[in-house]
Amino acid sequence: MAKLRGRGISAVNYPTGMNLGGDPSQALIHATTTGSFVIALSSVDLGQGLKTVIAQVAAETLGLPVSMMLIDTADTDTGPHCMGTFASRGTHRVGNAVIMAAREAREVMLEVAAEELEVDPADLETDGSGFIKLKGSEEKKIHVVDLALAAHFKHGRTISGRGVFLKPKSEPVPETGEMDPDSCQAHACTVAEVEVDDETGMVDVLRLFNVYEMGRALNPAMAEQQIVGGAWMGMAHALYETTEPYYPDRAHGPTDYNQYLLPGPGDIAEMESVIIERPAASGPFGGKGIGEMTANSPIPAIANAIYDACGVRVESLPITPEKVLRGLDDLRGAAAD
Repeated sequence: MAKLRGRGISAVNYPTGMNLGGDPSQALIHATTTGSFVIALSSVDLGQGLKTVIAQVAAETLGLPVSMMLIDTADTDTGPHCMGTFASRGTHRVGNAVIMAAREAREVMLEVAAEELEVDPADLETDGSGFIKLKGSEEKKIHVVDLALAAHFKHGRTISGRGVFLKPKSEPVPETGEMDPDSCQAHACTVAEVEVDDETGMVDVLRLFNVYEMGRALNPAMAEQQIVGGAWMGMAHALYETTEPYYPDRAHGPTDYNQYLLPGPGDIAEMESVIIERPAASGPFGGKGIGEMTANSPIPAIANAIYDACGVRVESLPITPEKVLRGLDDLRGAAAD
């Protein structure tokens, strides 16, 4: 009886977006009379922080504070078109569409400001705090709230913009199968340290070390949280979660979430994460997508660590204590022969 320790490594790459006949996302932006900018999307925030990142992208492009951005993802019937929140495409596809819409809205915003200040639009700039001002001057300026009021009630203009980001469809070359299926790829490496109890078959994940190359981290804090959350999901996939086939038959499957096995707070491994930035030419401010891949990399790393610890190679998920014990019995039987 012993607790055996092992270390495993995995490296993965993951595409951003897909090639589903173009894979487009659309964004609409307009200013309200209070100077806030509403960004209308049909792209759902699943908890990964899409609304926050899109607000940052819009604010950066408009040259205004993030606090003045309002993200509206109300309804796919009335909102602009989006293919969906999948394939780690949200930041890349929606971010690019928002940049296009924000550039168009910014152009109108500067035109109205130029009329109010009686200057040329090309001579204006935003200072990031909410003012549009004459370059080189601190006196000749107008706040975006006053500008929005003037646009609506004085000039009769809508400060708005539209954007659609389309990844053109790439047809395979018949002779070679060559095609361009995605926009860019993110990369990851995970090192897992585990402890295997050779009497019970239980596996404890002690440490996870994660390194992610994700283009540019538009919000580093949220990116790290996503890595931690994904690693938890990866542990769950590797050691706990299963749907089919139930053993020994479907009647023995979980009937509710109280019976569905997941790692709890006491099972979470010690974790260290590093983000490497290599901005993508096609991404919004260099960003790629890492959403789904954060759950992928830990799984083979844990499986490899179990093999390193006890010599058992389990090739189906989840890696249950029963599978580990059967593998150990097979190894002992082979050694006895």
